[in-house]
Amino acid sequence: MAHADDYNDAMPETTPPGGGSGAGPSGGGAAGDGSPRPLTIDRHARLYRDNHYVYPVLSRRARGISVGINLNPDTICNFDCVYCQVDRRTPPAVRTVDEDRLRDELRATLVEFRSGALFDRPEFAAVPAALRVLRDITFAGDGEPPSYPNFTGMVRDAIRIKQEEGFPGLKVILLTNATLIDRPRVKEAMRLIDDDGGEHWLKLDAGTEAYYHTVDRTTIPFVKVLANILEAARRRPIVVQSLFMRLHGQPPPPEEVAAYCERLRAILDGGGGIRLVQVYTVARPPAESWVAPLADAEVDAIAAEVRRQVPEVVVEPYYSDRAGD
Repeated sequence: MAHADDYNDAMPETTPPGGGSGAGPSGGGAAGDGSPRPLTIDRHARLYRDNHYVYPVLSRRARGISVGINLNPDTICNFDCVYCQVDRRTPPAVRTVDEDRLRDELRATLVEFRSGALFDRPEFAAVPAALRVLRDITFAGDGEPPSYPNFTGMVRDAIRIKQEEGFPGLKVILLTNATLIDRPRVKEAMRLIDDDGGEHWLKLDAGTEAYYHTVDRTTIPFVKVLANILEAARRRPIVVQSLFMRLHGQPPPPEEVAAYCERLRAILDGGGGIRLVQVYTVARPPAESWVAPLADAEVDAIAAEVRRQVPEVVVEPYYSDRAGD
């Protein structure tokens, strides 16, 4: 799943392999003089320097450095979210995963962090000392990570590499739209993450079938997503990620927010565990021009309603610097 104003904040690239303007398949790029731009949260390029698959970023949710792994450089996704920031109009520079290269990129990125060389990079030089903490390795990127055929193998490799490089306690996180997590091979990968102390962050952007199809634009039935989320939550506490926005100038109606809260309640009543609910809004330019971020007060109001209707869960709101655009 391409996401998309969710877990990670932007890392601009420099000149991409083979030259060019410096704008990769997900946007970002260099400053006008060709130098890398400092970290901000309104760009989310998936290319870091010459890397194709691994990208360190400053994460607003992790409150530190997160290392992203992109298993979907072809940008194919089974959702077509109206808020997604992935550029699917420009042909991607890389379409397949070179697993040897991915492993090398991950190892090199961890070595850069451990040595401090990462913060010698112009992009990271201004990161405050309090945020110079490596928080996680997250499978996210430009599509739905579990759709990659060797997803289990790449999870196993990520766990092995971070242990070999001296980060045994570093969490591995799966960011997913929950459409494929009922498949046996994906369940195996999720068990590996569980056994290593990692987390699963599952998307839930709606309370009703109609709103779900409006926002996520997929042929996959909402009931399947809900069933998969419940099954996953029964096996371990999950993080629920929910993006709310303005559509054609209108925020989600109160009845939609109420239905969303009922979905959270159903997970708990069904024996599932929720570690955290993240309520957030659009932070980067979305796929559709008629999508806009909520104001801070509107995000707070949704978070407050979740706390009121589902007091058992912890809720964290995240805002957009673009709300005044």
